Amino acid sequence: MPRGDKSSYTGKQKRQAEHIEKSYEDRGVSEHEAERRAWATVNKETGGGKKSGSGRKGGG
Repeated sequence: MPRGDKSSYTGKQKRQAEHIEKSYEDRGVSEHEAERRAWATVNKETGGGKKSGSGRKGGG
């Protein structure tokens, strides 16, 4: 998968990234940097692309 390919993300993750990106741009961050930060945030919160199964963050 080439770097920057977003096909493995769910629609929800893509919408989340768009929303985050827009909020960064509203604060004066460049478009490229806003996109980079947005996807980094989505990856941090969701663990990356599509995941199958439930309870991915299971504890104890």
